[in-house]
Amino acid sequence: MSLWRSVGDKITRWFEDSSHKALLVTGARQVGKTYAVREFVSTHYESVLEINFVETPQAKAIFEGNLDARTLVANLTAFSGRPLVPGASAVFLDEVQECPRARTAIKFLVDDGRFDYIESGSLLGVLYRDVPSLPVGYENVVRMVPLSLQEFFVALGVQPETFALLEDCYERRREVPSAVHERMLRLTRLYLACGGMPAAVDQLVRTQDLARVLSVQRDIVELYRLDIARYAPNKPHVKAIFDAMPSEIMGTNKRFTLRSLAPTARMERYASDFMWVVDAGVALPCYNVRAPQVPLTLNEQHNLFKLYPCDVGLLGAMFEQSVQFQLVQGDAGVNNGALLETLAAQELVANGYDLRYFDKSKYGEVDFVLPHGSSVLPVEIKSGESYRRHKSLNNVMGVSEWGIGEGLVFCQGNVQVDRSICYLPWYMLMFCKANNEEPLLVSW
Repeated sequence: MSLWRSVGDKITRWFEDSSHKALLVTGARQVGKTYAVREFVSTHYESVLEINFVETPQAKAIFEGNLDARTLVANLTAFSGRPLVPGASAVFLDEVQECPRARTAIKFLVDDGRFDYIESGSLLGVLYRDVPSLPVGYENVVRMVPLSLQEFFVALGVQPETFALLEDCYERRREVPSAVHERMLRLTRLYLACGGMPAAVDQLVRTQDLARVLSVQRDIVELYRLDIARYAPNKPHVKAIFDAMPSEIMGTNKRFTLRSLAPTARMERYASDFMWVVDAGVALPCYNVRAPQVPLTLNEQHNLFKLYPCDVGLLGAMFEQSVQFQLVQGDAGVNNGALLETLAAQELVANGYDLRYFDKSKYGEVDFVLPHGSSVLPVEIKSGESYRRHKSLNNVMGVSEWGIGEGLVFCQGNVQVDRSICYLPWYMLMFCKANNEEPLLVSW
């Protein structure tokens, strides 16, 4: 089946940009990069030359000689076996991490200007292979992530009118009609079990069989482990970090502790291994801040962090026992807190945020703090019925010098405002978006 992906809008903006650099689509394994590019080029070009360097390793020979545009275009045309039409053809280089010289060649091909060039590669390897000369200034980079909540809801049949209603309720802080609210809660619980990996979502939509979904998820987890064995410079360290993520995020304080890896582990020995997992796209770091004040970047403490898996469905699949069916049924015995917090982290990243939290013994812990104009927006994720109890959030909002005007609590309840606290259903995380793409115009 065809899954709607919002990344298509970003690819369209690249296509319409007059500067028209090459496009590099990156992301973790199995997030749908190749599919998204194929969908786009099939409707926007007369002809397309697709080269997958894993499936067709002999194609690397195209880039082994001189990297001048004349030689490269001749090699590409010869490999294609059919003419490429200037101004109407695209060259799609998939799994480009397997051919570092292809990325070096991009700057010469872009300067030549006869064709459009799209590269796709998993972060597993893209940042760790020897590229002779990176094409700085010649690539627009788009990072893909698993399906967001909205993309998942679309796949399950939620209509545009429903999204419009929900967004209006979010903006105006008014209650969602109860029937719609209950349906969206059920779909959110289903997302906890399925996650956003396209193959898992496709299996769910086609079969409604959570056992088959779990099988797909575990295959992806195993693929990640195989990639670690292939690409990671320090394989034992990286594998230990990857395997420890579920137990750490399910722990009491959810913070990643080095003792879980080895009794004598030190950050200086593991720092590059943590960054490898993050750069590979399989983990989302969330750093503690000294104070919930902007600029948050300057307040980050990189030695104190949480590490979320990139997809909540994969987190569930990494448990020893299957919890998928219990999640859909809303079983209170399942640790929904860690799963919902992972869902929130995943959704906030998809919506353009960097992840940060605040935790000090004097005040307690706030799950996420987001930049919000000249202040910050503290966010709590609540799994149970006692979502109105949030002492840490109250403590943080009570510090006048921090100037925090509103706090958000995402929970199972309907929309409600109680003074400076706004309670929102979990599914409304899809409307909590960063304003990274707003124009910043100046005049003189």
